[in-house]
Amino acid sequence: MGKIILTGDRPTGKLHLGHYVGSLRRRVELQNSGEFEKIFIMIADAQALTDNADNPEKIRQNIIEVALDYLSAGLDPEKVTIFIQSQVPELCELAFYYMNLVSVQRLQRNPTVKQEIQLRGFSEGDEDENQNKKGTPVGFFTYPISQASDITAFKATTVPVGVDQAPMIEQTREIVHKFNSVYGETLVTPEMLLPENAVCMRLPGTDGKAKMSKSLGNCIYLSDTTKEIKKKVNSMFTDPEHLQITDPGHVEGNVVFTYLDAFSTDEHFAKYLPEYENLDAMKEHYRRGGLGDGTCKKFLFNIMEEMLQPIRERRAEYEKNIPEVYEILKKGSEEARRVAGQTLAEVRKAMKIDYFDDAELIAEHTKKYQK
Repeated sequence: MGKIILTGDRPTGKLHLGHYVGSLRRRVELQNSGEFEKIFIMIADAQALTDNADNPEKIRQNIIEVALDYLSAGLDPEKVTIFIQSQVPELCELAFYYMNLVSVQRLQRNPTVKQEIQLRGFSEGDEDENQNKKGTPVGFFTYPISQASDITAFKATTVPVGVDQAPMIEQTREIVHKFNSVYGETLVTPEMLLPENAVCMRLPGTDGKAKMSKSLGNCIYLSDTTKEIKKKVNSMFTDPEHLQITDPGHVEGNVVFTYLDAFSTDEHFAKYLPEYENLDAMKEHYRRGGLGDGTCKKFLFNIMEEMLQPIRERRAEYEKNIPEVYEILKKGSEEARRVAGQTLAEVRKAMKIDYFDDAELIAEHTKKYQK
């Protein structure tokens, strides 16, 4: 069997640079590499509803936004299958079966689940009205099982993830091992594919916060205009001790330099800032003093604009034909259902619940009761 990728995003808003540098850019590279037999890209609306149940319209409206971001970033529907999670009901059935293979205690130990529960303000115990904390929705709590269903339904061998998702993939591997041990070799064990650039594993927000997040308002979106990008770059957190150009500066924790680590190349320096051979030379000058934040931000803006302008232009073309985008999603979802259905049939057979397809079972019972 060839190598297969499954990856995706929750449609809670437009995609931003964190998504792009963490996974989306790599997906485009992988689709063009010819290394993988199939690549499935999932818009995880069902998963997004687990903590947005009271706002389904938000998810509904953002399906098209994520699809447009995918296509404008360079994902080719002729090379990858883009689908909507909720339109593949086989995933729910698989998850239901896998729930019998995972204990509540094991889910509670999953560090990603614990982190996400805290991030969203859910109560880890009983609901606490005094602290205005809601209890954790069961669907959200069982996210690792749902993710295992998504991955195994397409027999994914490779799952591109950020480092924070590593515990989720490990839980999928445990579920695969348990299922195959109980029911026989049926499911494929996936491997993680982490970003090659360590900086890309968790791109900070423009304000210096640990993570770029829609809710914190510290994102640069793939669809941002030139004016919006310039404004956000100019407002970026730098070194609070670098008050004068002549002051020595720190590049560690300086968001501008973090973004330059993620996006700049030697070619960018030759084109936009030829007085420096590379980023190391620029950092050295900043550290000793004599290099202003304005110069650094202007350089970063030029890089951002060069990267995002063609994405913006492709998006504008797709926006002219929204029915075509929905047709891409429809065809992708139909193909995803076909593949997931094959896996589900194999799972049912392994679990001995394929009653109507089991001719031997019917023959056995026929013989037993016709004596």
